[in-house]
Amino acid sequence: MLTTENINHLLGIKESYQASDKLKKILFDKEKREKLFLDFLELEKDVSYDWFHIYFQDEHADRKKHMQDFTPNELSDVVSKLTGESQNTLDIAAGTGGMTIRKWWGDCLREGPFVYLPSQHLYQCEELSDRAVPFLLFNLLIRGMNATIVHGDVLSREVKQVYFIQNEHDDHLLFSNLNVMPHSKKVEREFNVQKWLDGELVHIESVDMPNHLQEIGG
Repeated sequence: MLTTENINHLLGIKESYQASDKLKKILFDKEKREKLFLDFLELEKDVSYDWFHIYFQDEHADRKKHMQDFTPNELSDVVSKLTGESQNTLDIAAGTGGMTIRKWWGDCLREGPFVYLPSQHLYQCEELSDRAVPFLLFNLLIRGMNATIVHGDVLSREVKQVYFIQNEHDDHLLFSNLNVMPHSKKVEREFNVQKWLDGELVHIESVDMPNHLQEIGG
């Protein structure tokens, strides 16, 4: 059972406000990241829901200024069923990924553990909050998804980074790799980026990226 206390302990922090910054640092070190994943899985093996829903909403969400309240699982399940068997899904204002997780879980149950292939699904998320994005990345990486994450404003299209999460071995039992897309003109067109707010972050873990993404990055 994950609590605020043991989440903080696993992250090696004393106060919850330190979580986002500490988690972001860990995520960019593959060895430390995957060790952290295994430590979390020792405490909670049910990956069907967002482990950080309550933790983030209570400790990090800016409910007064940005009205950050997270979607209940029941509503996420309804939306997942409405989207049906679509292979590509888009989650705007994704938060820490609760709705995307429920869609992914529904896909896994419908197709079955011996049939589900990460390469057959692309989960697309967009999120503005600097605090939420590290938790969102964590949630998609640990579940072995193939996904894109646009960290920026969905309306103005002012963006800090675009991330590509890839399950390189196409095995839903393995963790995904973390890649950051270049600030190229092709990436701008593909993700409708009007302005980059941060400098380009160079971080590629996948040996073989899909052809369509290689073309975007070129």
